[in-house]
Order: sequence, then C-alpha cells, then structure tokens
Amino acid sequence: MPDTVSTQESAGLLVLAVDDEAPGLSEIKYLLESSPHIRRVLTAFDAAEALRILRGDYDVEVMDRTKAGLPPVDAVFADINMPGLSGTDLARVLNAFRAPPALVFVTGVEHSEAVVAFEVGALDFVTKPINDDRVNKAIERVVQRVGSVPATVPEPVAEPQDEEVIPVELGGTIKLVPRASVRYVEAQGDYARLHTAEGSHLVRIPLAQLEERWESAGFVRIHRSYLVSLPLVSELRMTSNGYAVIIGTGTDAKELPVSRRHTRELKERIVRPPKSGWSGG
Repeated sequence: MPDTVSTQESAGLLVLAVDDEAPGLSEIKYLLESSPHIRRVLTAFDAAEALRILRGDYDVEVMDRTKAGLPPVDAVFADINMPGLSGTDLARVLNAFRAPPALVFVTGVEHSEAVVAFEVGALDFVTKPINDDRVNKAIERVVQRVGSVPATVPEPVAEPQDEEVIPVELGGTIKLVPRASVRYVEAQGDYARLHTAEGSHLVRIPLAQLEERWESAGFVRIHRSYLVSLPLVSELRMTSNGYAVIIGTGTDAKELPVSRRHTRELKERIVRPPKSGWSGG
C-alpha cells in the first residue's frame, strides 16, 4: 500500500510529459501513471505543443487552474534535445509564468548538461535509459515541492509586465511572439492572425478564446473579426460606415471597423479604463 500523504497529494498530481520521440514519450507516460502520486498525465510531442497545452488551449482543467492562480500543471517532465524549441527554451518560458510548474528533465544527454538544467530552474534531472526508481525519486521531489507551496495564490494587485509568449511556426521553425508586441488580432475561421509591428502570424486558436484570456491584458473585442490592444488605440472616429478605431500613429496607423454592438462598451472602456493592469505591459 502507498504511504499516507496529505490531502493535496492524495488528490494526485497533474503532470505534462514532453518528448519528440514516441517510444520515449510512451515510456515516461507509463512510468508516471504507475506512481500513486500521479492522477493524470498529459502528453506533447514538442515544446510548442506543450506551451499550447499549458495555455489551456485543449484542456479545461488546465485553464481552470490558471484562472485560479495555480500552475497550469503540477510538473512538466521534458526532454532537452527537441526540434524547434529545446527543453531549455521551454524552461525559460515556464520561468516567466506567474505560477510556474515544477520542471524535471528526462533526457539522454550527458550528465554535464545537468548544470544547464539547474541553471534554468529544473527541479531534477533524469537520464535515459530511465528506470522506475529514478523517476519515482523525481516524483517525490515534485510532491515535496507542491506540498511546500500554498494551495491557493492571492489575487495580484497588478501585472507590472506582460510576459506571455505565443509559439508560432514559420517555415519549419518556431518563433516566440510576446503578447505585448501584438497590436490587434484578426479572426480567420478557427485560427487567429496576430498582427505586430514586424508582421503577422497565424495561430490555431479561436478569437473568442483569446478575447477571454487576454481581457486582463487590455485586449477588447471591437468587431466579430477583431480584437485590439486598447492601450494602442489612438483614435475612435465616425466614418460613413459607422465607427472605427485607429491603432498606432503615423505611417504605422491602422484603421479597424467597430461593430454597432461593441461601440458603446468601447466608448466606456476608453473614457473609464478598468483597474486591471493593462497599461502597456
């Protein structure tokens, strides 16, 4: 019988396993699910997919945990050498989370890489070929870490810095686009096009989901097809077809239509900005 653990541990941990090789991913998933401390294991084949999962794109539980101020998952078990974003790249993004999950690297690289792993905040380092004893020791460290943090996180007064990044694929490579660089978002079916000063990027996420997630960062819906960064709105003007907003100034200015149903709310937001910390990121 497993040892008695606290109420939080008895509920079981939610973890994410990341490995670009199917056999390795299956093996770590099996070992994690064999632990009495693990309640559920999510999987991803690369760091970009892992970030989409951690944003709550595919999973209601992950999104609910994030909204409650908790880490999206309790721990991430990730390979280091992956195409596109490496495990250390993923670690640096996790460190920017308001409530980062514990990170354990599971990889076939030499032990010298452990130094790099711990420099980016890894809790533990497990080398391949892995065995259940070593994985269980890593799980125990995660259990200790989860038990040492409060079950709930106080609501922050303000977010002084907008650190969310969005992974986008560009010609076989993956680029991290900071949310703070996004001027407006355009709906394109089940996709959304992020417009920045440097160009635009297509991501597979509905505009309605971005609207809900980015509201606290100052993004507002002005039309069924557009979501804009309110701090970048320089003008609200009347046109022959109704109202429109101007994003930016000078040669970089962009005019976007405002639908009738969103006009009143937009005017109120411009005149009386909300208290949420959206003043520029």
